[in-house]
Amino acid sequence: MSKEIKELEPKQIWSNFAKLNAVPRPSKKEERVIQFMLDFGKSLNLETLKDNEGNVIIKKPATKGLEDRKTIVLQSHLDMVHQKNNDTDFDFDTQGIDMYVDGDWVRAKGTTLGADNGLGVATMMAILESDSIEHPTIEALFTIDEETGMTGAKNLDSTILKGDILLNLDTEEDDEIGIGCAGGVDISATRFYIEESTPEDSVGMKITVNGLNGGHSGMDIIKGLGNANKFQNRVLFQAHEKQQIRIHEIHGGGLRNAIPRESVSVVSVNKSKLDVFKKDFKSLANEIKTEYKSLEPNLQIQYEEVETPSKVMSIDVQDLLVKSIYAAHNGVYRMSPDVEGLVETSNNIARVSVEEGKIEIHCLTRSSVDSTKNDLANSLKSGFDLAGFQVELTGDYPGWSPNPDSKILTVLDEVYQKQNGEKAEIAACHAGLECGIIGSHYPEMDMISFGPTIRGAHSPDERASISSTQKFWDLTLEVLKNIPKK
Repeated sequence: MSKEIKELEPKQIWSNFAKLNAVPRPSKKEERVIQFMLDFGKSLNLETLKDNEGNVIIKKPATKGLEDRKTIVLQSHLDMVHQKNNDTDFDFDTQGIDMYVDGDWVRAKGTTLGADNGLGVATMMAILESDSIEHPTIEALFTIDEETGMTGAKNLDSTILKGDILLNLDTEEDDEIGIGCAGGVDISATRFYIEESTPEDSVGMKITVNGLNGGHSGMDIIKGLGNANKFQNRVLFQAHEKQQIRIHEIHGGGLRNAIPRESVSVVSVNKSKLDVFKKDFKSLANEIKTEYKSLEPNLQIQYEEVETPSKVMSIDVQDLLVKSIYAAHNGVYRMSPDVEGLVETSNNIARVSVEEGKIEIHCLTRSSVDSTKNDLANSLKSGFDLAGFQVELTGDYPGWSPNPDSKILTVLDEVYQKQNGEKAEIAACHAGLECGIIGSHYPEMDMISFGPTIRGAHSPDERASISSTQKFWDLTLEVLKNIPKK
């Protein structure tokens, strides 16, 4: 289907997007896409660099007549979130993304699409290879590992860029100009436990929660979508309290920045309590589905009998596990008191893993206010501490504070109004853009973020609007011609 994608307008973007999506590019495994981008820059006879972290920088001189304009840094990240449906047979390490056109949308077959941030990368490629686009001096910065730690931006060489203005192409609403974003911190809780022999007269049960929408744990957290880990724990908590079930294993969620869509557990139930377990299970499942019927219409919470496991978790640790997850906050923690409609602070219980004597729980806490981020992180840490977990706070990165006096904001605002007959929404977002981190290396750099409309990022429902991509391309070309003078 790549041929069909390459024929979409604007061809300059979609053709490069198809080429990029043919290259496997999971976070922390970007060797192939780094080499792809180095080869691309060198093929154009442009100055092409790689810093010690693996970020790629391609520099292009200004076109005639724009030599007196400020140097701009175009920036997007090379890696993508890898999520797929359970029934999709796909190897992200070896396969390119299988795309198709669905009306005004480009989608992938059962996997994430990689439009986040592949469309930004493809746009930069189109500008770099063009002989006709007018632009000032460009430094194209392709960062790595944005999705699982932002290590590319964190470890960026602080001397490699000379640009005055940064255009980050990683916003997912085409009528929005980004001027700020949230920072974040990863919370990892680990605990070991002693496995015990499964009590006699037990029946094995597999509990599956699936059919959820999932989505971006920053941009979509305001929607109040269901979290599979929370639903699974709610079911386990009830069965633990009422039928004294015993947990064998749990596998729920995946990446820290994706709202969990699926969770599976295996437990043992005493035969004498099996009928009550089934009755209570169905009642609670219906309650949850009723609560979320408008948000999660495809939610499924089911059980099936399986082979009885030979080992289970000790009952005292099980008690602490289900209570600590129940107590852990998930979702919006605080709305901004200063910016209407903006989530200030949130938490995503991203992954729960219980297997062979080890428990791992991973969360991502986000906030545009560092003090509130730390407050929520300490709240979560305290709960897990009390349950006997070893808790680590890692990957802390800063937010991006809005600059009301930004000259590049004025340019984008004016160009957008001229092209579209209305003002763009100027806003901060609850996602972790790299602008704040890059700004810590280059504090004098004027920054802005914009991009085409993308829906369902970080989930297999990810899709990119074709018409919006054309709108974004037209805006980008006009902005390049209107960069302020030095």
